[in-house]
Amino acid sequence: MSVLPPPADAGRRAALRRRIIVRGVVQGVGFRPYVHSLATSLELTGHVTNTPEGVVAEVEGAPDAVARFCERIARDAPPLARVDAVDHQEVPAAGSAAFTILASRGGGPARTLVPPDTATCTACLSELANPADRRHRHPFVNCTHCGPRFTIVTGLPYDRAHTTMAGFPMCPDCAREYADPADRRFHAQPVACPNCGPRLRLLTAPAHPGAAPAETGTADPVAAARALLADGAILAVKGLGGYHLACDGTAPDAVALLRRRKARGDKPFALMARSADDIEHLVHLGPEERALLDGPARPIVLLRRRADASHPPGRPRPAPAVAPGSPDLGVMLPYTPVHHLLLGLPGDVEGPGLLVMTSGNVSGEPIVTDDAEALERLAHLADAWLTHDRPIHVPCDDSVVRVCDGEPLVVRRARGHAPLPLDLPVPVRPALAVGGDLKNTFCLGEDRRAWLSAHIGDMDDLATQRAFARAVTQLESLTPVRPALLAADRHPGYRSAGWAERNAAGRPVVRVQHHHAHVAAAMAENGLDGTRPVLGVAFDGTGYGDDGAVWGGEFLLADYDGFTRFAHLAYVPLPGGDSAVRRPYRMALAHLRAAGLDWSADLPCVRACPRDEMAVLARQLERDLNCVPTSSMGRLFDAVSSLAGVCHRAGYEAQAAMELEAAALDDRTEDGGAYTFALPARPGEGPVPADPAPVLAAIVADLRAGAAAATVAARFHRGVADLVHRLCVHARERHGVNTVALTGGVFLNSLLSSACAAALDGDGFTVLRHHLVPPGDGGLALGQLVVAARAGLPD
Repeated sequence: MSVLPPPADAGRRAALRRRIIVRGVVQGVGFRPYVHSLATSLELTGHVTNTPEGVVAEVEGAPDAVARFCERIARDAPPLARVDAVDHQEVPAAGSAAFTILASRGGGPARTLVPPDTATCTACLSELANPADRRHRHPFVNCTHCGPRFTIVTGLPYDRAHTTMAGFPMCPDCAREYADPADRRFHAQPVACPNCGPRLRLLTAPAHPGAAPAETGTADPVAAARALLADGAILAVKGLGGYHLACDGTAPDAVALLRRRKARGDKPFALMARSADDIEHLVHLGPEERALLDGPARPIVLLRRRADASHPPGRPRPAPAVAPGSPDLGVMLPYTPVHHLLLGLPGDVEGPGLLVMTSGNVSGEPIVTDDAEALERLAHLADAWLTHDRPIHVPCDDSVVRVCDGEPLVVRRARGHAPLPLDLPVPVRPALAVGGDLKNTFCLGEDRRAWLSAHIGDMDDLATQRAFARAVTQLESLTPVRPALLAADRHPGYRSAGWAERNAAGRPVVRVQHHHAHVAAAMAENGLDGTRPVLGVAFDGTGYGDDGAVWGGEFLLADYDGFTRFAHLAYVPLPGGDSAVRRPYRMALAHLRAAGLDWSADLPCVRACPRDEMAVLARQLERDLNCVPTSSMGRLFDAVSSLAGVCHRAGYEAQAAMELEAAALDDRTEDGGAYTFALPARPGEGPVPADPAPVLAAIVADLRAGAAAATVAARFHRGVADLVHRLCVHARERHGVNTVALTGGVFLNSLLSSACAAALDGDGFTVLRHHLVPPGDGGLALGQLVVAARAGLPD
């Protein structure tokens, strides 16, 4: 943040008037009321207003009072504000009689920052539960410190007329609060009450196919919805950024029904609990996890299960099918008044203590936000709809975060974080980076700011591609960025890259190698200016390599200008592309063959493969048919998972790797053993190949000696960490590089990330890890941006 100091002689001069421009997250967070209060407390006159540039104030009065105003305006800002810069200059005195809030001014490019949606604050929750308060049980209670922001904004400056609350005129009581500088709702744009605000209603599925859902007409839609949940129903619940599908998370039949209807396989569901106390018997909860759960962003927090989980009386117990095979439970706390009411206030009829809350969509499609669309697209999934008439303008999924070594590790960056920009360590030209095709996000950037979009989804679905295009238009309208170039992945078949080419309109499209973008993202979020290279360890499932192979086990000597491939996992064939991803036993068999090991019937992966498929697979590998070479660490995790008998079929991305991590956490041998990758005794001039063949051979020997899958999984994790350490030491000896960036989706594995970081840190390396953007493809666009658009590059 930059703050210009007041003039040194401010206190010695007569009457003074100064014009102050405050940039940052200063609209929709109570900043103008705060400025009004600060100015009047210092007996200053003047005015304050919202503009596309930020909050603009003019204050007039005693020079020392004006100086104190300038000193305090950033320091004492409201809790949800983020002040990036304060500029002020002297202007002629106007003789104002009072300090006033002026109507917002439009025009010009948007330079202010729209705040993210924020969880219901303590004061509003108190009103929600107070029978004497006029907002008692009001499902849309909010104030300047909480409630919807990004998802209801339709334009700038941030005023009610530029939100989806424009269609709800304030009643006299709300208007009085809105206009009172001493009130908590002074200029709170979504302010409303039961007399003038949105209406909640409950619709039930029609009795006959083709009929429209029927409104229940109940006086208390939430109580009726809670009763339906208790009876095992699945509800579509309209939230801040879209619909959730909800069911009783403690009821095995309800969870199984939702899983079956959504065709979700074994992919874990997220849970919503009333408080952290309701889950502390199930998971490990440290102060960092509690802070994330209770914070204003209210993400889904991935919490490691307790091996000794108890089930004391009166405490909820999740159904086993909530997160089968996962070492974690994903939990969030209520963040809207509707959520609090649905889980029940003190004195309410008891309902489910844990709710499954999963995105309201068919698997693979974007989250549903439109009410009519929800009735149509969710008709085969939901038994009832708890909905309301406040439109959602911007789709926004729940964010997902975990704690790794005491620091946040972002898995998905969306609600509570988007659309806040990231500060860049290097300036960039106005640009749009379109990201990748999996877990897509895009990124707008200019100068030293980057606006990373909320999570979009997987681009293989046409509806997601349309959602991507709408999101680009919407985010551009909220930022000053007018892209002069576009950045995209080098993969020739990526739909995101194809969109960039089709929409370039004469602007250059710069293609950035996938793993270079991962490393650049880690460098950028850690504040590196790129003057010295790092060794980027980029582990993921797939990324298009410069030689046409599928990369994913990469050690890159990199800066923002380019990279040299220092080392990588030795290539093995990827038999059948996506079929090898969905059936990890295929990858295990390919690795065994590459290692010169027989497909013996005593091995779990061999037993898992149908005989006819095995015969075809053998011919495919022998003739090298549809077998792209791959160096993917993600696929090696899949292979070991199947070889150890942990997971043979993957119903969702990274399932086999996640279950292998869970198995490693169950290891109780504590022998410290690790498998060893083979490295050349005398590396040549090209990249160093790390051969996993000895690892495969050692695993086979361990299995035949009766080793448990947990022991194999633990030794494999330690072996990968040892490989990372050894190759980083080699890079330091040969190239003098001492900074290592751990990036790529494999490093969402906290067991591996911790082990690698501990080994490197203990050997004097500086280790960069992700804390602000996901290490996986959700952070890819940030790296594309700084590589392609860094200022100073030739046009």
